[in-house]
Amino acid sequence: MNYEQVVASLWRHGNGQTADHVARLNELIRYATLAPSGHNTQCWRFRATDEAIAILPDLSRRTPVVDPDDHHLYVSLGCAAENLSLAARAFGMQGEVTFHAEGAGEVHVTLTPCQPERSPLFEAIPARQCTRSDYNGLPVTDQELYLLQGAGTGNGVSISLLTERPAIEQVLGFVLQASSRQIANRAFRQELEAWIRFGEHEALEAGDGLFARAMGSPATPRWLGRWLFRVLFRQGIENAKVARQVRSSAGIAVFISQADDKAHWVEAGRCYQRFALQATALGICNAFINQPVEETSVRPAFAEALGIVGGRPDLVVRFGRGKAMPRSLRRPVEAVLIP
Repeated sequence: MNYEQVVASLWRHGNGQTADHVARLNELIRYATLAPSGHNTQCWRFRATDEAIAILPDLSRRTPVVDPDDHHLYVSLGCAAENLSLAARAFGMQGEVTFHAEGAGEVHVTLTPCQPERSPLFEAIPARQCTRSDYNGLPVTDQELYLLQGAGTGNGVSISLLTERPAIEQVLGFVLQASSRQIANRAFRQELEAWIRFGEHEALEAGDGLFARAMGSPATPRWLGRWLFRVLFRQGIENAKVARQVRSSAGIAVFISQADDKAHWVEAGRCYQRFALQATALGICNAFINQPVEETSVRPAFAEALGIVGGRPDLVVRFGRGKAMPRSLRRPVEAVLIP
């Protein structure tokens, strides 16, 4: 299959009504893998039993430069768990999500029979994407903000929606400050480059990573893509693009945890995923601008500027209306299953 055919085979609704229980569990896991992860590393593994699915961190897919404490990794597990729980309900199973902190930690989704319910958030799973493009600059309505606020709030996690231009510009200042420090870091550039899939053939072979076209760049052979990346990924060029994209957005969402631990990181991931799916259901795009929470030298001042006391700013997300971008890929279910 070519790239577009593989995308169509991945980003779709499936048949959850099959009588084969193993097939249904595998379909739940496929929905879970459609969740976002940092650099699209797909840093998860799944272990299925008759009555539960465990989501475990795949530490071999860490990104230690941009995510030294594995915060984004555990957020990604929460995103996957939320997708799985929504899909389970659609298939007639209540998915209760709990985090077990022993060892590296894992997320358990216990499955019990219930009345099937295909919610708008479930319906939005195959359409959701991190849309790395300019938006149209138009505001969203108060009712839409209300729905986004509700979707993005969870147990020990709150969301701050910033729509006034001075507040957006304040956040942008921290984004650009942190972005400049990241771009100046050779290890950061090398790690990012390693996860970019510059051409369609490379993306199809890997099934993971950041596809160049999904980032707004042309598809190229790897040798050419690497050369262009090293020439063009510069502070002035990149910061100008980020500033333009933020200023084209309707607003910025900041997710804030009451405590800085893995359980809250997982919960932040669940909250973000509900927010992203609710936004998708409303025809609203979103994309991460996480630089000020990734760069540890910037995060304390960023938190202070937002008035955050005793908590951690987890995620920073811009949102607004725009055109969909090309899709990223996912590895097959059998590649992420463990006994």
